[in-house]
Amino acid sequence: MMGPMSRRSAHSLRFFGQWLRNPRQTAAIAPSSPELAAAVLAELPQGARRIIELGGGTGVITHALLDAGIAPDDLLIIELNASLHAQLQARVPGARVVQGDALHTAELALASGYLEHGPADAIVSGLGLLTMSRETQSAILQSAFACLGPDGVMVQFTYGPLSPVNQSLLLELGFAARRGELVLRNVPPATVWTIRRNRAKAIRPRTVHR
Repeated sequence: MMGPMSRRSAHSLRFFGQWLRNPRQTAAIAPSSPELAAAVLAELPQGARRIIELGGGTGVITHALLDAGIAPDDLLIIELNASLHAQLQARVPGARVVQGDALHTAELALASGYLEHGPADAIVSGLGLLTMSRETQSAILQSAFACLGPDGVMVQFTYGPLSPVNQSLLLELGFAARRGELVLRNVPPATVWTIRRNRAKAIRPRTVHR
């Protein structure tokens, strides 16, 4: 029987293989560490129940969410990589696991039936926003926040200390970002950020129409 360290090594090798095959679809060279998963969960709003995960990868954060009490039916996972998507489908029975691009988060959430039960409380993301164009970042953020309730947040982890989204774009969209924990015990080291609507600007949440 494979122990925890052996499973983690197997995940790392599999993830590294996916990165080698398609580095533009896979933001990191190794799966998220348990320490990073814990730092991400610490930024979720109190009482958060319905979660959308962008870029499920090998499922490290997915399983941390489930272990924290998130019900599989309240979890939507969007993964672009076909191989990782298939693995997540097999490993997370009961959750909605959708293959698709985060550019279309709102459309994918609608098509999967997830939003029929109400908006999400939070979005967890490991997308490589830092490597994306301003236009792509804008489209992803707007589509993601279309799935959130008025108090919903996006918890984004990124590699290095810099904000994953430029301040000027955040202001343009009516969002604000707060830096959380820097996790050194991750490969590479990662910083957790929380993005939310800027209440000072009285931004109205976008409405998703079916």
